[in-house]
Amino acid sequence: MTHPTDATPAADTPLPYGTPDAPRLAVRGEARLEVDPEIARIAVTISARGTDRTTALTDLTHRNDAALTLIKAYGDAIEKLETGTFSLTPQLTEKGRHERIRAYHGRVTHTATLNDFTILGELTTRLADLDLTRVDGPWWALRPDSPAHRAARTQAVHEAVQRAREYAEALGARLDALLEIADLGAENTAPDQAPGMRGSAGYGRAAVQESAPALDLEPQRQAVYAHLNARFTMTRPVL
Repeated sequence: MTHPTDATPAADTPLPYGTPDAPRLAVRGEARLEVDPEIARIAVTISARGTDRTTALTDLTHRNDAALTLIKAYGDAIEKLETGTFSLTPQLTEKGRHERIRAYHGRVTHTATLNDFTILGELTTRLADLDLTRVDGPWWALRPDSPAHRAARTQAVHEAVQRAREYAEALGARLDALLEIADLGAENTAPDQAPGMRGSAGYGRAAVQESAPALDLEPQRQAVYAHLNARFTMTRPVL
């Protein structure tokens, strides 16, 4: 006896690869755009060291206030200012039987996001000129909602349709219907660690002269990718 679960598929069940009268066509659409960055980020690390806890904290507080005041003075050019980490670490003597603290090392890190690149060189120079202040960056980037991402996806779709149309025309057919578009991602190709990083400004006045001019920093263009798979049906080919 044949059970219902053992029955063969119905003859009218659509085949995953299409039919002779409506063949399926699968293509890949790709796009790569190069656009100007929209924002730049810099990391500012302020340090202090003292023989006792109070001295280290006091110096760190004063230097931190000076750095934040300088950054905030640029107003709307600073899109975002965030504090990352703070630490106050006791340093022990290297020799001796007893644990003795010889100094305290304090550190606080901020990340500033800028949308005006004309003041970036001036700001990094002035920050690096502060005592025991380190500047890293800039890291260039696009915003998550940048129009560049949409433009790349649109171009990838157009390429997929054009590629599928050329395949169909090569067989004397034409595209009939779209079955599926599978988005494989459209994202900024910023490197994992430091996209567009042009180096760090080191610590304090040892890195920048008293009358140092503003750094000339050129924005690094950003590559935006979009990849997708598209599946169509086409009319019966002329073979």
